[in-house]
This record gives sequence, C-alpha cells and structure tokens, in this order.
Amino acid sequence: MATGANRTVALLIIAIAALAGCTSSADNASPSATRASDPSIAGPSTAGRSIAVPSTAGVSSAGLSSADWPMYHGSPDRSGRSTSMPAANGPLQLIHSFTLDGEVLASPLIVHGLTILATENDSVYAFDSKFQPVWRRSLGSPSPAQERLCGNIDPLGITGTPIYDPGTGSIYLVAEHGGAVRHELYALDSTTGAVRWSRSVDLPGVSAKDMQQRGALAIAHGRVWVSFGAQAGDCGDYKGRVVAVALDGRGAPVFYSPPTVRGGGIWNPNGPTIDADGNVLVVSANGAAFPGEAYDHTNSVLRLDASARLLDSFAPSDWAQNNQGDVGLGSQGVSLVGSKWIVLGGKSGPVYVLRQSALGGIGGQVDMQEICRSFGGAAVEADDVYLPCTDGVRAVRVDDTGHLHVRWHAASSITGSPVLGGGRIWVMDTRGGVLHSLDPETGRSVAQIAVGEANRFATPAVSGPDVVIPTLAGAVVVRTS
Repeated sequence: MATGANRTVALLIIAIAALAGCTSSADNASPSATRASDPSIAGPSTAGRSIAVPSTAGVSSAGLSSADWPMYHGSPDRSGRSTSMPAANGPLQLIHSFTLDGEVLASPLIVHGLTILATENDSVYAFDSKFQPVWRRSLGSPSPAQERLCGNIDPLGITGTPIYDPGTGSIYLVAEHGGAVRHELYALDSTTGAVRWSRSVDLPGVSAKDMQQRGALAIAHGRVWVSFGAQAGDCGDYKGRVVAVALDGRGAPVFYSPPTVRGGGIWNPNGPTIDADGNVLVVSANGAAFPGEAYDHTNSVLRLDASARLLDSFAPSDWAQNNQGDVGLGSQGVSLVGSKWIVLGGKSGPVYVLRQSALGGIGGQVDMQEICRSFGGAAVEADDVYLPCTDGVRAVRVDDTGHLHVRWHAASSITGSPVLGGGRIWVMDTRGGVLHSLDPETGRSVAQIAVGEANRFATPAVSGPDVVIPTLAGAVVVRTS
C-alpha cells in the first residue's frame, strides 16, 4: 500500500535537498527578546501556583514532572490527562489574566514552573509560577489576511501548539510570517527565549500562502514533526504534508504527502499522535480522488515510520464520496485507547474504532457508529473517550471487543476539546467564554466560570490545581481547589 507514497517521498527529497541547512541564533538577528517586564503584559500579581521550581536554571538537562504540560494534551499519545491535579471539589477561582499582543489559539505549555504562551502576532511569552514575566520573544511579523486568498485567522502567526523537549531544553514552534508568506520552524531556549536555530519548513510544489500550520507539533525519533493543511476555505493548490526536522535543526528533513493531485490536508489541532512504538499517526482530510478513481490516501488515518514512510492506513469504505462532499475524516486527531484500539470521529457523523496493530485498509474498521461531528482533540481515561462534538461533548466507552457505547451527552454549548484532571473534565464553551467542570460519570456541569471568548479549538493546559485557558485576549488561569 505504501509503494506510491514512498515514490512520492523519494522524489520530494531530491527536490528539497537545498533546505538541509538551518539558521543559528547568531545569524538570526531580527527576533527580539524582552526579559523581566513588558508593557503589553497585564494582570495583578497573585499567589504563586503549586509548581515547586524556584529557578529556571538547568532546564535544558532536567526531566519532566507530573506538573508539567509540555505539549498539546500533555503527552505524545494526546490523552489530555493530568495526574498532578488534586481532587477538584471546591469553587473555581479566576486567579490571573494575561493580556498579550495577539490571540492565543495554541494550547499553553507548562514546563519547570514556566507558563509558555504563543500568539498570532508571532510572539512567545514565558511567565514564572507567580505569573510574572520572565522573557518575551518577538519572531517577526505575522501574515495579514489580505496576503492570502482565504482563511479565518487575521493576522496569522503561531497557530499550532508548540512542544518542549527536555533533552535539549528547547521549545519548538512554527511561525507564519508575512510579506513573502513563509513558515519558519524555531527552536527557542526555554530559559531565555533566545533563538537557538530556525529554518523553513515550506516545501516545493505548492504556494506557502495556501498552506496553514494548525496541528500541534510532536517529537519522535529525534525529530520534531510538523503537519500542514489548507487555509479555511481550501483555496489554492494546497497539499497536506507532514515534515520532520532533527531536533538540532541539521540535515535534510523527512516528510510525507498523500499522493493526491490536491488536498489531503493534515490540519486538525491535535496534530500527530505518537503510538507506543514511536510511529506517527496523522489524519488526512478530503483529497482530489472521487468515486471511480484510485485511492489517494486522503480521508484516511496514516501511520508513518521514523523516516516518514507510510506503514499502514485506514479509510472509510466511502472515502471517495467523502472527498467529493468535503466530509468524512480530518477534523479530529487520533486517540489511543489502551494498547489495542484507536478512536476517531470527523466532519460527519461516524465515529470509528480501529486496531492499533493494523489500521485495516479501506473499510477495515472494527466498529463504526453514527455519533457526532467531532472537531479538535479528544481526551482519554482508561477505556473512555471524551469527544469534542459540535453539539456537545460525548463520552463513549470501548469494550473488550472494540465496540463503542455512548455513555452520555453534555450540554450542546460545551464543544471545546476536553482535558482531564482532579476527577473532572475541563472543557470550554468557546462562544460563551465559559470553562466547565464536568462530572465524568454523567457529563453534568458541576462548576462553571467565565474566562473570556476563545477560539473554537481552544483546549486548556493543566498543572497542579490550575487550568490555563487560551483566549482571544491572551490567557487566564483558573484555580480548581
């Protein structure tokens, strides 16, 4: 099944050999850093969070603790589960607000006592456990809407959730820059915000202005993995792809792009999910092949190895019809349930169960049920999956035979991508600007607090008793106990 894809990868590697170099921080004088204070950072000082890190010294060699949230949904499997939050039985308190220089669509990161926030104005901020500024890094100018044929983010800067690597002490992120629109991968020193290196992750064959980097970054096999889809509206001749660059920025990247003429965006905010073997699982959306045409690995779940070669895939039996109608898969990332199952939904009603050991090819699902339209990233606890449905979060359980059972359906306004901690589900009503604490047994909202309007894909970070929520003004911190 992977033969055509491997041929595509081989040809593309030849085409981008010139991209093998990177720019070190010494060569990158344009981004500016601000330490200790910044006039754009607002909000009263409050008591510090219970993250016991008195100094950021030595972060580059330090490991991670249960209080850290170093990537989208906290872990490579994207489970969204925190073990550091105490039982959340008390009232919710909004203890701090960050007013920043742009909208925050990416999930916050929390590492070694630092809260890291990235904005659509191509800025990155770090705050200590008392919410005081440690550094700010401006990476350049984002892309304004008039530079692009379509899209719904203005300006467009840092959208995909960054990732922290404890081995290097680096924060990796992709910033979209304006002018000659381009996507630049940066490695920042987590203690100072200094740019360690940067390099382009745009590839030949499509216009960079037609591509959007929305998916969260992942790390596997010594590489940072970056997924690309289209701008909202699917304008231009975009083509989905996953690009992987060595953690030191050196050497030629490896990458995969579905062998379709156009489309196949790998765009969902969850980004790549990493399985227990270190393989990379991504979901491609609608492509160019319609009924009667050859399968082009779009509307599919794709498993890639360390070199971005296609190992395995799944597509619904009606993948071509889904392509034609711009429905089907693509809008939700892969959720790993135990060691056996994969669960995912998409832009139309079906939710699928696949085997982790073998994705199943075309029509090879273990179970499929019409449940909901699902956009974003799910959360997983044991055999329960909490889906970000457009008409309210649903809880589904996967039994021993791989069949789905719907347990409950939350209120229709609660549509964000959920995370778990303190015996509760934390999820946004993004339009109403309200954070909800749901009972995992019933789906009932047991506590709520207004936090401000957020993007439809907003998902919180959890550390100790605190939930950090990205908003259109910056971010807020809610204490849960």
